[in-house]
Amino acid sequence: MGITAKKLAEKLGISPAAVSMALNNKPGVSQKTRRLILDTAEKEGYDFYRISSKNQVIGTLYFVFFKKHGAVVMDTPFFSQLSDGVSERCKELGYKLNFYYVWDDDTLQKQIENIQYSDCCGIILLGTEMHAEDYRHFQKLSIPIVVLDVYFETIQANYVLINNVQGAYLATTYLIKKTQQQPGYLRSAYSIMNFNERASGFYNAIRNAGLSSSKSIVHRLSPSVEGAFLDMIEILEQKEALAKCYFADNDLIAVGAMRALKSRGCRIPEDIAIIGFDNIDFSNIVEPSLSTIHVPKKEMGKIAVDRLAELIRQPKAVPTKIEVSTHVIKRRST
Repeated sequence: MGITAKKLAEKLGISPAAVSMALNNKPGVSQKTRRLILDTAEKEGYDFYRISSKNQVIGTLYFVFFKKHGAVVMDTPFFSQLSDGVSERCKELGYKLNFYYVWDDDTLQKQIENIQYSDCCGIILLGTEMHAEDYRHFQKLSIPIVVLDVYFETIQANYVLINNVQGAYLATTYLIKKTQQQPGYLRSAYSIMNFNERASGFYNAIRNAGLSSSKSIVHRLSPSVEGAFLDMIEILEQKEALAKCYFADNDLIAVGAMRALKSRGCRIPEDIAIIGFDNIDFSNIVEPSLSTIHVPKKEMGKIAVDRLAELIRQPKAVPTKIEVSTHVIKRRST
């Protein structure tokens, strides 16, 4: 006769609760402990059949990318790391995963119906480009949903997102203390919720430092390296006034602007200091390396899957907003 879960816990000196979580493929134990429990259970002849039917995951989690105007490029390092986190946690919890793009066009309702009548048992909805009215199309679904990377004040739902206001505030405050100058703002030319929240953090920091927000020079740049580069070149050619330091809505904008400034002989940070937002991989290898706000992107993806798994088990759970904190990464661009 094979070992029981209780005996397995005694043998390993691990709590029965931890053994139960590992055997039932639930979160709450480290991967090292989970591996130890499963390997020992197999060696000691534990009867996995008795739990296999009870805990078999039925259905597929859908990671839905909502595309509205195409301003946000989904194959950037930021979204790649989010996707990695979602994929890793799904694998750990035993869920199948399907990546699914939804476009805001005349076929939107049909696209949502395709999800509704598929094997989908839960949705992680990447809402970076969404507005509140866009989400209402998904509210009719009876499928559990976690909204990732955006928050709507007027809609009760489950959210996982960055604390954008905090991050922009920290970046701008650091810039003011470091340079003793009035920061300018390299603001995205495209309006999305994340960037609007970062604008709030930027201006909060300006006002709290006793500076006038109207005196901050603002340049509207495309939220991509090439787009920001071309936009900044145009600004330089038109000889617009420049600030001594800038906060950028994301690292892509920061890097594009830095390229443009350097191409016109500007020294960074001696002439102009710049700090970005997101801490994407190549922000550490550009020249000079980019000061930025770190966002735990992979962890955000994992948290979203964990929350969705809870909703699948407890459909009537109270909606929650999970906001991930940020911190400043100091490098050579400031």
